[in-house]
Amino acid sequence: MQPNYLKLAKVLTGFSTNLKKGERVLIDAFDIPQAMVIALVRAARDLGAIPFVNIQNACISRELVNGLDTEQFETQATWELARMQKMDAYIAVRGSNNIFEMSDVDPAKVSHVMKAMKDVLDYRVNKTKWVILRWPTPAMAQQAMLSTESFEDFFFRVCTQDYSRMVDGMKALEDLMANTDQVHLKGPETDLRFSIKGIGAVACGGRHNIPDGEVFSCPVRDSVEGEITYNAPTIYQGVSFDRIHLKFEKGRIVHADGSNAKRLNEILDSDEGARYIGEFAIAFNPHILEPMRDILFDEKIAGSFHFTPGQAYEEADNGNRSQVHWDMVQIQRPEYGGGEIWFDDELIRKDGLFVKDELKKLNPDYLLNE
Repeated sequence: MQPNYLKLAKVLTGFSTNLKKGERVLIDAFDIPQAMVIALVRAARDLGAIPFVNIQNACISRELVNGLDTEQFETQATWELARMQKMDAYIAVRGSNNIFEMSDVDPAKVSHVMKAMKDVLDYRVNKTKWVILRWPTPAMAQQAMLSTESFEDFFFRVCTQDYSRMVDGMKALEDLMANTDQVHLKGPETDLRFSIKGIGAVACGGRHNIPDGEVFSCPVRDSVEGEITYNAPTIYQGVSFDRIHLKFEKGRIVHADGSNAKRLNEILDSDEGARYIGEFAIAFNPHILEPMRDILFDEKIAGSFHFTPGQAYEEADNGNRSQVHWDMVQIQRPEYGGGEIWFDDELIRKDGLFVKDELKKLNPDYLLNE
């Protein structure tokens, strides 16, 4: 078995989910090598945990959704929720041979499935120890515009990095966000103001997502005013979007355009909460510099933030509820046009680099100086 598989499995079962003796863990394997699933099973057992495995395939999932029966996924959600309620932890490793596999499926069917499965997702996010990551495939290498070998080297380097180096800086940013009222985001075609007072903040350093490197909060639901243009491309529900531009009044998205504007607005009209923001996060992973249309990587890009229409997390909650949670990313490094983040009229980050002394430990020159 490849050493990289064993090293990654130990990170996921040890550091990320911190499995204990007797705990049940569901390993959700989407189009990944059999050897990686076995590595996860063995790593879980080495810690005394009890592994359960679910094997998934994107082509089969597409077929099931494409021929949707009205009550099919309500039935499936019933037993998936019952299974999830028996679990203490959840590890999902998601490969993708074709990121556009669902692109020709009726959006109404995709929306129906997401709504049916929402209780399963909510339980997993709020009641289990969980971690999710992608698996390196030739399709992902193409997205990153790298050779397969180079991308695999990058993947294992970033996914097994020493996240403990982020702890001090993340704690300082978490404390600062938890005590901030007004946020002002500035950049090209971006002038956005909102409050995060009383919401709290959560530092993420390899516990829920791999790769990781962000601190998130959430706007007070009705406080968002202004406009934003996202300069990182995004994939949502199997559809590609570029240069999304949103305008807000009293917290609500009142105008949305960009490439594929019709589909963009259909998603934002999925339910009432989809036009409100459920997350604001500042990212700083030093190894991830360019977007690759994979949100688990793109939302951690050094010098970026994401501002997310849809469902809020219970850990930093503004009460917004939606079947949508769409992380949209703006990169503020100079080569992407620059930008500023202000907290209560104090400059926090400029052109992707933190300027407050206690936050400079999150800048790439510190995190890469091992």
